[in-house]
Amino acid sequence: MANRAKTVLLLGALTGLILFIGGTLGGRTGILFAFIFAAVINFFSYWFSDKIVLAMYRAKEVTPDQAPKLYAIVEQLAHGAGLPMPRVYIVPSPTPNAFATGRNPNKAVVAVTQGILNVLDERELTGVLAHEMSHIKDRDILISTIAATLAGAVMMLASWLRWTAIFGGFGGDDDEGGGLIALLLMAILAPIAALLIQMAVSRSREFLADEEGAKLAGDPNYLANALEKLEYAAGKLPMEAKEATAHMFIVNPLRGKRGSLFRKLFSTHPPTEERVNRLRAMRPSFQ
Repeated sequence: MANRAKTVLLLGALTGLILFIGGTLGGRTGILFAFIFAAVINFFSYWFSDKIVLAMYRAKEVTPDQAPKLYAIVEQLAHGAGLPMPRVYIVPSPTPNAFATGRNPNKAVVAVTQGILNVLDERELTGVLAHEMSHIKDRDILISTIAATLAGAVMMLASWLRWTAIFGGFGGDDDEGGGLIALLLMAILAPIAALLIQMAVSRSREFLADEEGAKLAGDPNYLANALEKLEYAAGKLPMEAKEATAHMFIVNPLRGKRGSLFRKLFSTHPPTEERVNRLRAMRPSFQ
């Protein structure tokens, strides 16, 4: 419940940021235009996300005959979650990882890499797939699209602020000079704030999927053990992944590229150690 409330608050913060910048610009028309433009872009991304991502990673759909164990686990979890059976894909990558996509539960896709099938045992794989099924059940693709739409609108408005500061702020007196500085500061800080909020939304959804996935799988240790293996593998064998799709995977596929505090601040995933600790803390309630 706490993670759901946090998501609502963060989305509200993004909306508030849009209204604040719009008030600074002094017009509702600009806010509306920016929001609609960002919504159109993200609508197409949301509608075709499964096709785009699956093609990007050369994923191939598999049948029960081609991957009986994988297919059986997904089928059992879908039944337990009360969801339609999603399509199942395998990504030809040696790095163990997984993701879910599709615009709604009826169009859902679960994809795993070949590497994850080689590294995890059946229980651990069940934990990972239960996590992905939870994303599908909670319609996290839609939520991430809403967050991206709001963040995109903020960035457009911030861009307009910069142009306003450049072309409308040269009046020559001290008051206008102060106004110019304020506009420039807002234009710089607003997109950063929007991205931070968008990333926080993503992290809160990961925690929620961990919690619900553990319940669906029947034991939080299944996913906890899997996350430890996946994190280790990501450090040793980083995946050839795109920044724009990194948030979709169960662990950050770019984790092996050790970054600075800047990268951590804008990470789409919570620290794996924290995720594991939370899952381990759930264990007594399952006994």
